[in-house]
Parts: sequence; structure tokens; C-alpha cells
Amino acid sequence: MGETDGASGTALVLGGGGPVGGAWLTGVLAGLAEAGVDLDRADVVIGTSAGAIFGSRLLGGEPPAEMYERQLTGADRIDIDSGLSTTLRFLWAALGSRDPDRSVRRLGRAALAARSGPESEVFDVLRPLLRGAVDWPAGGKLRITAVDAVTGEVNAFDADSGLTLLEAVAAGCAVPVVWPPITAAGRRWIDGGTRSTGTLHLARGYERVLAVTPIPSAVGPHPDARRQAADLTAEGVAVTLVTPDTAARRAMGRDMTADARRPDAARAGHAQGTAVAGATTGVWAGR
Repeated sequence: MGETDGASGTALVLGGGGPVGGAWLTGVLAGLAEAGVDLDRADVVIGTSAGAIFGSRLLGGEPPAEMYERQLTGADRIDIDSGLSTTLRFLWAALGSRDPDRSVRRLGRAALAARSGPESEVFDVLRPLLRGAVDWPAGGKLRITAVDAVTGEVNAFDADSGLTLLEAVAAGCAVPVVWPPITAAGRRWIDGGTRSTGTLHLARGYERVLAVTPIPSAVGPHPDARRQAADLTAEGVAVTLVTPDTAARRAMGRDMTADARRPDAARAGHAQGTAVAGATTGVWAGR
């Protein structure tokens, strides 16, 4: 008996990566869709950070081509304070332990202690990025990841979680030290990518997985997307993992908040999505 006996369905996993990584992600999705990959086949969409934003919009009916075009024209701009002091505080917390559990709890404590503004500012930034969406997408497919700032545990919110869509996306996008933890469901939450930028492990139980991961490895001693993909593959899951290739990494640069990089990152993602579409179609369709 294989480890995937009883598993069925397809999971689309959209990882985190800030504004630049999100731009690349939209390009990949547009390239895949234009080349014939039917993203509507997904039985679940698991979104982390930027992936939560674009996963919400995808399931809300926005065509990948439109999301991609908005990156090329400079729409969906988001300004994030990533100054030297902020970066150093983040790195100090993330790299202060080699133990994944301790590392994420350090990040949570740093986020709780930081003077990073009111939570309302996070909602104000994210509301236009959801393009007016208020309700969870129909069909119950969307899962949005966030990390408990105190315990370091990962949670996947859905339409039955009791949170509004905006609350869930804000919780999943609250980058430690940069933005304040979000209060929801009686707890404080930080970015879902704090522990894993790809969160492929949450797709366990599905027979086929397509993961688009702008940043394969989180900062600190956490499992990267390739390791998670290998673990799922060893269990018999058909996994297609798309991460930035050399050209895309060059286009994206090192600063994932650099707005000027978004158009080139999106174009690189589109080229990559088009290139991998042929190999993806068969797996995605279960052939």
C-alpha cells in the first residue's frame, strides 16, 4: 500500500515573496494559463503571504493575465519599510537559533515588541490589493497561512475560520518587525512565510501538487520548498515545483520590496511559466 492511498485531488500552492516575488508569481500563473494549464482544476489553493493575496484574487475570478498586466503597468504597488535597522532586527531574530521552533518564536517575540505601527495600517495597505473583495471566494477552496506569534504554530484559515478575508490575508502578510502582528481569533498572527515560504507540507493528502514559490527558502533554519517537495514526492505525490530560474533571480534582485523590479520580475515569471507549462499539464491533469 502506498502512502498516498486514499489521497485525491489537486492542490495549487502559492508561496510568499514580497512585492517582487508576487510579481514573478503572477507572471508564472499567466504563462501557465496562456499555455493551456487549467488552474481552475485546483481543488484547493494554499496561499502564503503574497500568495494569499493573489490566490484570493485568482479564486475571486481575476484572470492571471490581468494580474500579470497590472504588474507591468505599475498597479498593485506596495511600499514596505525595509531599512537597514528593520532588516537587522529581522535577521537577528531569525538567525539567533539553529532550532526552527526557537527561531520562529524569536521572530514572533521581535514582532510583538517592535513599534511597527497600528494594525489598521496593514488593513489599509492590503484592502486595495484585494481589489475590493470582501467575502471569501465561493467554493471553499482557499486556505491562507499564518503563524501564531507566541507559539510559532502554522495555521491555515479558510471561509469557516470566523475571520473576514481581509483579516486572514492581513494575518498571513504581517511580516515580523515590518508590520505589527494581527489580532484575530483571540491570538496574534505573523506572516505565514515566517516558518516556510512555500508551505508545501500543507498540501499533504492531495494526489497532485503544483507549487509556485518565489523564495524557496525562508530566512533561518527552516525547511525549504525543495525539501518539502522531495518529502511529498517520496510519499507518492506528483509534485511540480516552480522556483525562479537564473534569469528570474537576476530580474528579481535581492530586495523583494524594490518596486522598480516588479515589471522585469513579472516578465521573467511569464517566460518561465510558459516554458514549464508542457511538463506541468500532464501532472496537473492526472495523466
